[in-house]
Amino acid sequence: AGASGQHSPAHTGAVTSVAALTPDLCVSGGRDKSVAVSSWRSGAALRRFIGHEREVTKVTSAPDSSRVFSASRDKTVMMWEMHGPLGPSQHFPGHDLVVTGLAVSPDASQLCTGSRDNTVCKWDTETGECLGRAAISRNLVTHLCWVPGEPYVIQTSEDKTTRVWDSRELQVAHMFPAKQHMQTCCDASQDGRYCLSSSSGCAGHGAEATLWDLRQTRSRVCEYKGHFQTTTSCVFLPRGPALPPSIATSSSDSTVKVWDQDSAGRG
Repeated sequence: AGASGQHSPAHTGAVTSVAALTPDLCVSGGRDKSVAVSSWRSGAALRRFIGHEREVTKVTSAPDSSRVFSASRDKTVMMWEMHGPLGPSQHFPGHDLVVTGLAVSPDASQLCTGSRDNTVCKWDTETGECLGRAAISRNLVTHLCWVPGEPYVIQTSEDKTTRVWDSRELQVAHMFPAKQHMQTCCDASQDGRYCLSSSSGCAGHGAEATLWDLRQTRSRVCEYKGHFQTTTSCVFLPRGPALPPSIATSSSDSTVKVWDQDSAGRG
């Protein structure tokens, strides 16, 4: 890892979400209501999608990177074509409050969305049809991720729980034991065996990330403690040939930490 480069801003306001698109490209959303596709190398914004009426809250992409999805405080989700017109190719309206979670199926045929309206919805990405809607009291969704190669979607919530949804019937297949703090983010490992969740916190209390085994779901596998404020994001890092399995976390304490997945040691 070298020093980061300084480039022209991709947004005119704060960046609210970013996701890898290809080894050379990333997609980001901002308070300026726009979605930008930028080069990791040059920092230049190559495409800009405009259509939301309020701040973009989440961005993600189809597994083949041909499509980009964005969620917004305007209660909608939009789909954009990487090599098509700059306008949205599909709309997914239906939530009653800000959309805070996005997850695309491995074959890109379905989309799961979550919101602060306590609901999770499933959509057909081609037609925009809502295929299912499930509501759970106090389930204020904070993040969604699809388990690679599986029909399962992981979801974190402000009710301090991490749920595993079976996308086929849009039913909760499992719920991990509740934590002491709100769960802010989740990720699934590429082999589909583990998932991560991260916690809110303050002054060194809470703010941990937790590793869960999706096959042995009764208790946590490991915890990663060291942040002093809310852990805002967690992610499994790509496996290198000479590197142990690692995860990364970011926090409101202005740090990013990289951890040994198995020992919880921080590099």
